[in-house]
Amino acid sequence: MTRSLGLFEGVGIELEYMIVDRSSLDVRPLSDRILRAIAGAYEPEVEVGELAWSNELVLHVIELKTNGPAPDLSGCAALFHRDVLRINDMLEPLGAWLMPTAMHPWMDPEAESRLWPHEYNRVYEAFDRIFDCRGHGWSNLQSAHINLPFRGDGEFGRLHAAIRLALPILPALAASSPFANGAATGFLDTRLDFYRRNSARVPAVTGRVIPERVFTEDEYQTRLLEPLYRDMEPFDPDGVLRYEWLNARGAIARFDRSTIEVRLLDVQECPAADLAISAAAIALVRALVEERWVSWEDQKRWSEDRLLRILEAAIRDADRAAIADPEYLESMGMPGTGTVSALGLWRSLIARLRPSLGPEHSEALDLILRKGSLARRILRASDGRPGSLERVYRSMCECLAGNRMFGADV
Repeated sequence: MTRSLGLFEGVGIELEYMIVDRSSLDVRPLSDRILRAIAGAYEPEVEVGELAWSNELVLHVIELKTNGPAPDLSGCAALFHRDVLRINDMLEPLGAWLMPTAMHPWMDPEAESRLWPHEYNRVYEAFDRIFDCRGHGWSNLQSAHINLPFRGDGEFGRLHAAIRLALPILPALAASSPFANGAATGFLDTRLDFYRRNSARVPAVTGRVIPERVFTEDEYQTRLLEPLYRDMEPFDPDGVLRYEWLNARGAIARFDRSTIEVRLLDVQECPAADLAISAAAIALVRALVEERWVSWEDQKRWSEDRLLRILEAAIRDADRAAIADPEYLESMGMPGTGTVSALGLWRSLIARLRPSLGPEHSEALDLILRKGSLARRILRASDGRPGSLERVYRSMCECLAGNRMFGADV
């Protein structure tokens, strides 16, 4: 993103999808063939009009993203759906198609993971050597990222404080990963449960998931990035991974392009759902930046541990997570309400934020507010039974192809 953009003057969206077999729904390592068909070579990223397509760590995942910053989210869902259909058309002769949601429900990453072997492979090999990427936390997770711009330290500090405060309740809307290894895990956001532990060999990579209380670029470099790089030196003496993107917290600063990238959203069943949840998240962050319910000074005081307690409840229970911290509820404009569910909090927030959300997101958000997170709807549709997973996840592929929501009738 360009440095000329200030707060909320643009947005970048990234959506990751699995490539699976049309018959068995097992993962298929075909992303390099798709990118080569467009670029004429094994390129890690190709521009396709308003969007770009790119590789990820493993060959069964492909990422679609806005080709540079979009002015806003209007019409973005249609653009992503258009390219989903285009990729599906390219995959059809290979007997494959795209599957949404944040984790494949029965993939065995130890046996099925294949790293991207082309350009940029040196980086992936370093990750694999240090962390062993044959695990769910590396090879079986698909997310949606929101990139928000800032101009200078003043805007960075306000944006970072607001995002930190919003992070704990994002899984309440976005959790879409209740299954792994063919069984319900007990977590509605299993992706985040694996994600927060995938760098255990060097804990500073993920930290507490909630970023530290740092609100200038200099603080970020000296208190967060430099200690991370020092901890990595014994494992990465050549500095292959010594870049801002090594930081794997739930939101990371990208000073090289003056954005903060929010990473806590599971990808949904269709672009309409992803863009609606992104719109709600952005509207909440904007309200916090504007100090609608709580001052910037008070936002900066929240510790990682206190916010993490709320996030951990949301990782486990998503929409039904109980939020009992009165100061957190007050910071979200709900003073004196006692314990509320995370979905109840979002109902209150979206009622107040709706004028800034845009009508194209209403249908998707209303379904989520009525029926719960996608993970909740998947569990209902499957009755928690592993034998029903093929039927449910085939419906997911069909929802993605049709850009329609799942579970209105469950």
